[in-house]
Amino acid sequence: MAYKNIIAETEDHITLIRLNRPDVMNALSMDLLAELGEALAEAQDNDKVRCIVITGSEKAFAAGADINMMAEKSFVDVFVGDLFTPEEASIMRIRKPIIAAVSGYALGGGCELAMMCDFVIASDTAKFGQPEVNLGVMAGFGGTQRLTKLVGRAKAMDMNLTGRFMDAAEAERSGLVSRVVPAKELMKEAMAAAAKIAEKSMITVMAIKETVNRAEQLPLSEGILFERRVFHSLFASEDQKEGMAAFIEKREPQFRDK
Repeated sequence: MAYKNIIAETEDHITLIRLNRPDVMNALSMDLLAELGEALAEAQDNDKVRCIVITGSEKAFAAGADINMMAEKSFVDVFVGDLFTPEEASIMRIRKPIIAAVSGYALGGGCELAMMCDFVIASDTAKFGQPEVNLGVMAGFGGTQRLTKLVGRAKAMDMNLTGRFMDAAEAERSGLVSRVVPAKELMKEAMAAAAKIAEKSMITVMAIKETVNRAEQLPLSEGILFERRVFHSLFASEDQKEGMAAFIEKREPQFRDK
């Protein structure tokens, strides 16, 4: 499908989605978010796709939500229209792994989009922030909630209340990103990670994603029980038999997602 605000390409079991509004540093318009949701749904429904990578440009992953889109809206407009709720749901319903490859600015909605992905690989030029306070509003796409769970209350308060940016090194130390690489290596690293995931059993990969996400919602004892039951359930799959047989036989497994 041809899109106006993103570029989506699928090759070798990986869908790469590139945000493509360079004139406004990939600001997240409703049209862009709608197209992103469509591309993600298409990747989810494509049996050949085993991992998804979302990226922007070298200068900006996404510099925030489109302010021009929101500036004249009233409370009634955003409340009745439930601004950002369907768009968030379209991202969060994806069961296949999503990697964010972030270079340059990931601010406001851009930072929030990155946090909705399963993990973030950042270039050494990346900068993260929730500067909505400078506009007389606050984060509304997960920037107070996901950020607090990832980096803790103190840093989340600092970033949301002052609007300061967090560089890549601090983001890695704080748990916001999984790894930092030189800018010229970003896409190579992200695609290599996606390829590694694509080698695994999709049943197992989706089970891991669901189970890790539950860790944020459940007390430890309930989370451990959920993990164990999902672990038990994987013994009903052919991929478990193949994976363990391949280990014993000292060969690479040939998973069939069954």
